[in-house]
Amino acid sequence: MCGRFTLTVTWEDLMERYLIDPESTSPFHTPRYNIAPTQMVTAVIHDGVRRRIGQLRWGLIPSWSRDSSGAAKMINARSETLEEKPAFKTPFIRKRCLIPADGFYEWQRTADAKTPHRIGMKDGGIFSMAGLYDMWTTPDGSKLSTCTVITTRPNQLMERIHNRMPVILSPEDEALWLSRSAGSGDLKRLLGPFPAVEMTATVVGTSVNSVKNDTPDCIRPITS
Repeated sequence: MCGRFTLTVTWEDLMERYLIDPESTSPFHTPRYNIAPTQMVTAVIHDGVRRRIGQLRWGLIPSWSRDSSGAAKMINARSETLEEKPAFKTPFIRKRCLIPADGFYEWQRTADAKTPHRIGMKDGGIFSMAGLYDMWTTPDGSKLSTCTVITTRPNQLMERIHNRMPVILSPEDEALWLSRSAGSGDLKRLLGPFPAVEMTATVVGTSVNSVKNDTPDCIRPITS
């Protein structure tokens, strides 16, 4: 699964990376070191004319849902069953987004401990996790936009740490993922594991275990 991630870059870095006009939106991002479910996350969509950047709450609530009770269980969507699950079927075809990150956390289980790792690109750069979003009408009539991160089988780097990983899109495939005219077959071919050779994993301290901690200490490597 993908249950925590980081986005430690600046607002300017995001604007440049996703080719978004800075004048099209007001800055809202500050560096984040321990992004957790139910929090607001940065996301990029395409509105049919241009890319837009904004915030979505992590934990999908389908538009047809009666309440928000299931959101915490929908932080991830398995790539293998997107077209089978009612909550994900329509968003997969119509409401796809990019969720920027520069690292994600996973805990490696051993006989007597769980060791946190931060996984990212070898160059330390921003990457895009494949996401879905939907808009839910709350009981008081307001709108809430929520999202989920799609997961897939692990690559060679991840398989020693965990049996799932987020779908990471190569930069050249991001436009296709956001395209409103993309077909199911073209989209599904993007849902495999990202090449392990381009990634790295680093053991970090247990500060990340608590969602209350959102400081640079969360990403500090542990050296033996």
